[in-house]
Amino acid sequence: MVKSENKSEKAAKIVFITAACFSIVAVFAIVLFIFASAFPALQEIGTFKFLFGSKWFPKQDEYGLLPMIVATLLVTVSALLIGGAFGIFTAIFVVYFCPKKLKGFFNQIIVLLAGIPSIIYGFFGMIVLSPALKSLFNAESGNGLLASALILGLMILPTVTSLTKNALESVPRSYSEGSLALGASREQTIFRIDLPAAKTGVLSALTLGAGRAIGETMAVLVVCGNSAAFPDGLFSPIRPLTVNIVNEMGYAMGLHRQALFATGLVLLVFIFLLNGFLAFIKREKKEKDEANRTLVGGGAGEYIYKVRGMGSKILSVVSCLIAAVVVLVLGILIGYILVNGLPEISLDFLFGKPTYKTPTLLGAFVSTGWIILLSLLIAIPLGVGAAIFLVEYTKPGSKLVKVIRVFIDTLSGIPSIVFGLFGMIAFCAGGKSLFAGALTLSLMILPTVIRSVEESLLAVQNSVREGSLALGATKVRTIFKVVLPSALSGVVTAIILSVGRIVSESAALIFTAGSLPMVPSSPLDSGSTFAVLMYNFTAENPNMEAAYATATVLLMLVFLVNLAAYFCEKKWKKNK
Repeated sequence: MVKSENKSEKAAKIVFITAACFSIVAVFAIVLFIFASAFPALQEIGTFKFLFGSKWFPKQDEYGLLPMIVATLLVTVSALLIGGAFGIFTAIFVVYFCPKKLKGFFNQIIVLLAGIPSIIYGFFGMIVLSPALKSLFNAESGNGLLASALILGLMILPTVTSLTKNALESVPRSYSEGSLALGASREQTIFRIDLPAAKTGVLSALTLGAGRAIGETMAVLVVCGNSAAFPDGLFSPIRPLTVNIVNEMGYAMGLHRQALFATGLVLLVFIFLLNGFLAFIKREKKEKDEANRTLVGGGAGEYIYKVRGMGSKILSVVSCLIAAVVVLVLGILIGYILVNGLPEISLDFLFGKPTYKTPTLLGAFVSTGWIILLSLLIAIPLGVGAAIFLVEYTKPGSKLVKVIRVFIDTLSGIPSIVFGLFGMIAFCAGGKSLFAGALTLSLMILPTVIRSVEESLLAVQNSVREGSLALGATKVRTIFKVVLPSALSGVVTAIILSVGRIVSESAALIFTAGSLPMVPSSPLDSGSTFAVLMYNFTAENPNMEAAYATATVLLMLVFLVNLAAYFCEKKWKKNK
């Protein structure tokens, strides 16, 4: 009996460590597949000529990537200047100046901004922002560098805000008390003491924001102007690396196709450099005494600050104004789409039989449902198994755990367009299908599942485990009968967050699941999810009425997912 139990324990541990190491295998597979597909182009064109050539003319076999590299870097830096500044000031407002009754509202605003699909940001940029810029600056076109930077800045704002907020809340209260004791005003304490003390967290936020900006595809595609030339002004049409891939992969063959994979490899190198910089920042960060980590918003009583220092006072006003602008922009974005989209929604458009001339959303409902189901069936067991190994079977400071976490972070930072390229090579040998799209998306949501379940497992008290073991239960039985049920909220949260990511994704699915608007008869058929169908209505086969209606349905789905995540998190905190 004991021997059979030992065998089952060993077998379970092997399963869990295999699940944990799957992220390592996935990252290596993505890199190797992309490199293998890109190497022939780099060999024939020449790496130096490919990276620093100034002309991209596939018909003449000229493949110079430098204009697109410059465009990518310019739009990323510009987006960071906009979204980074707005995100930091918004975080300052939420932590220090926002009334307690409104903090929950502002936190949900940030969550909602983060959950809006990129194709909706792009659609809003195309129909509202670009025409407004064209009229305001009397330009030939509103598309180009400025429009792309503004849209990307809005998209990275939630990331910067959330991480900066966490960093500010982690600054020891003693810093504020020391500043107050020396006679500083409240504003001086915030901008000269607390914000510099949180600089590591702020740098991490900006780095992750830069990674999001570099890897974004669909939002930039419809506002960038799509010109493979060096930008020479704010309204100069550009073509970032991601747009170059999605714009030409559909018809590329031979050397042209290999050059696009090489573009993906360059994009992957950029992301790895950013991830390396982020890891360096985290290593440099000193561990703080947990006893001193009293939240800024916590503590007893209000302090009386001396009013002095106009510069800091002005910055505090700026943070309040920027927070108001963020709410206003979100209101305009959602309101404009709902006002134009709700009248276009009908039962026939939602559930009627689609044709190529009169597409409906029935195919999107079926396709999205299949991809959600299959992606979760793959990612949830792997993610739960990995989280169990990291929490239940490893010791603090384990080198293996550190390596696994690095690869999990790397996997989460890979752009969706690169996942799409990998999925196209690895899973589409028999053609595009919903199953290939689900396999690709399961890799994309795996880090989210691992982190959410791991956090929930860590919240389970050790006394629960000890009690079960003391009653004679094996470790595996304790995990599945006691620990996992206690951490069920983390699994539910992981499922909800994963569904939100799947519903919002479009770039990776275009290359793997396809874009047919028909109703698929099985997961082996091609099909369009809501986000992909909206891309078709916006760019491929323009149909503004259908685009507005699809955007409205997509926004409603995102809202429902965020609402479910909010109540799940609220219940989890209450139980904790």
